[in-house]
Amino acid sequence: MTDMKKEKPLIILTAGGTGGHVYPAEALAEELSVRGYRLMLITDQRGKDNYKGKLGQIPNVAVLSGGIVGKSKLFKIKSILRLCVGILQALWVVWKYKPICVVGFGGYASFPACVAAILSGTDLVIHEQNSVMSRTNRFLSRYAELCAQSFNNVKYAPSSDKNIVVGMPIRTSIANLKNNLYPSFSKNIQILVLGGSQGAKVFGEVVPQAVEMLPEKLLSKMKIYQQCRKGDEDNILNQYKKCADKVIVSSFFENMADLYATTHIIISRSGASSVAELTAAGVPSVLIPLPTAADDHQTSNAAEIQAAKAGLVIAQKDFDANMLKNVLEELLTDENKLKQMSKSAHSVGITDAAKRLADAIEKRIIRS
Repeated sequence: MTDMKKEKPLIILTAGGTGGHVYPAEALAEELSVRGYRLMLITDQRGKDNYKGKLGQIPNVAVLSGGIVGKSKLFKIKSILRLCVGILQALWVVWKYKPICVVGFGGYASFPACVAAILSGTDLVIHEQNSVMSRTNRFLSRYAELCAQSFNNVKYAPSSDKNIVVGMPIRTSIANLKNNLYPSFSKNIQILVLGGSQGAKVFGEVVPQAVEMLPEKLLSKMKIYQQCRKGDEDNILNQYKKCADKVIVSSFFENMADLYATTHIIISRSGASSVAELTAAGVPSVLIPLPTAADDHQTSNAAEIQAAKAGLVIAQKDFDANMLKNVLEELLTDENKLKQMSKSAHSVGITDAAKRLADAIEKRIIRS
């Protein structure tokens, strides 16, 4: 009789709806799928069946959830009630499908499934994307079997052998840029402006003004791609009309790997996904941390890039057209410096984080 190949167990992934949570979940889903594991995603109603790629191909289950930080008392009470119901819903899913573990990537939509894992005795794995551990993950880390992190030094991370550094799982197309050579200045000088998942309004105000003040020898070669809030595209394009012809503005770019590969300098927020992707691609950066980010984690993320000499950091309170113009002019007239920054970015980039995380799950959870 021929032995049937044993089916690999189910792993439940859970993540909130922003890119910083979704992209690493997507990367891990791709890696685990290749290894033959069955997968399921628990999210909230906003995310259910709205994902592309591997997350869109696996079963999606929606549970109730709600944010609490920075809200009114009434809103917090409603959110707590929704969370309680969501935990019960997630608990039912865990009991019914019996996953070998639950992997949480943060965002309030992931909290019910993570708590359900704890209550059911299912192994919990959490991944902290930022250099400051979120309050939610600080709580969950007490009960997690494995605490994976993106940065070497994460504030508030547990001090124990269950805490490991794997890096930030990123999209395969961008991880494949690990050997990408810094593009030549022979044709265009390309700038990429990314404002995070919501688009940064301040970038739409400051960057066109700064570009307008640059010398003509730079402007004549300049090509700009700028991500903005949906609905702001025409307004930002109008601001560029005085100074730059080659400008593409959009609320979302599908071809991020191509853009990273051809960009000379990026102006960006310093969310964990952005930092991981630009280091993987080796793109020199000017980072403006979001000042309202929880525990000011974006400033800590950006500090890691500056310490590696892969980018510069400007606090938003200091971010104006004159400041940015001076920074851009200095960098864009020193190709050798930008090439060195690119090498430095590559040197700290981790492009196999999804593999490292999958390996850790197999070693610590599945084969234990």
